[in-house]
Amino acid sequence: MRKYNTFRISCIALLWVFLCVLLIRGRGIDGQALFAIIASGIIVFVPLYKRWKQESKGK
Repeated sequence: MRKYNTFRISCIALLWVFLCVLLIRGRGIDGQALFAIIASGIIVFVPLYKRWKQESKGK
């Protein structure tokens, strides 16, 4: 993986963590917040993981 791709993925991950922290601070940890964190993690990171695997197989 190129350095740019690593930087891009790390920026997306840091933004996601920051938004999760804001959600937890604002609402606390309850069922809806936990579901939102898990669902958003799946929506954000599964396509990135698939693309990363596809790029690594192509090399």
